[in-house]
Amino acid sequence: MENKHDSYEYPVGDRLRFFREQKHISTNKLANLAGISQSYVREIELGNKNPTIEIIFHLCRALDISLKDFFDDENNLLSNDPLITRIYRLNTAQREALLTFLNTID
Repeated sequence: MENKHDSYEYPVGDRLRFFREQKHISTNKLANLAGISQSYVREIELGNKNPTIEIIFHLCRALDISLKDFFDDENNLLSNDPLITRIYRLNTAQREALLTFLNTID
């Protein structure tokens, strides 16, 4: 009997593309920010390369998201929500300003 985990592959490339597009960042800019080659980023997005967690960490840092955000399946479900889409486009300072504002309307 095959282990169900043997056939499961996490969609790293799809997730990377999703977050990159949400931030309106080109593969070239993301590669430069993360310190890796553009061709490697492209290969990850195409599903041809499986990056290490260290590479994913650098990509997340360049995208200004956490590893939790990257791997959180809830983000995938909310990807069609325009508010969530806009929030992922914000940089850290903008997110903090939004959170401060939201905390004032309790």
